[in-house]
Amino acid sequence: MTQDQDTEKYLLDSIRLAMDNVRERKTWPFGAVLVRNGQVLARAVNEVEALCDPSAHAEMQAVRAASRAQNSTDLSGSTVYASGYPCPMCLTAMYLAGVKSVYYAYSNEDGAPYDLSAERGYVEIARPVEQREMKLAGLRVRPEGQDLYEAWREAQG
Repeated sequence: MTQDQDTEKYLLDSIRLAMDNVRERKTWPFGAVLVRNGQVLARAVNEVEALCDPSAHAEMQAVRAASRAQNSTDLSGSTVYASGYPCPMCLTAMYLAGVKSVYYAYSNEDGAPYDLSAERGYVEIARPVEQREMKLAGLRVRPEGQDLYEAWREAQG
């Protein structure tokens, strides 16, 4: 099978997962498949409502499941196939895990008429901090004694 055929196969798999989520759970239409070296490490769906967890997006769930399966947060060289365009949270988690590429089937433009676009998050993050809807403020508070980050460095050996 060629790379293009694999990509289409895994994207169709992500859409099937999403469709099952819609039909069986009557919830968010998102699925994700995480693959490395031709091996599926995880398949996942959006479980935000089921888990009462706003971070339980399909891509996040796939990264979590693959990390547990590999007993490592290092998913370097893997690829995520997602039914929809990843939100900033999911994209960041994939960066942190070392995912090398992401393919998606439905764009933000496809999702916009259904209120399924991730664009709002990207627009918000692109604003200067002082113009964002959510206040983000650093206060340099330190307890007496050992510095937190120094303790972390020491614990790393």
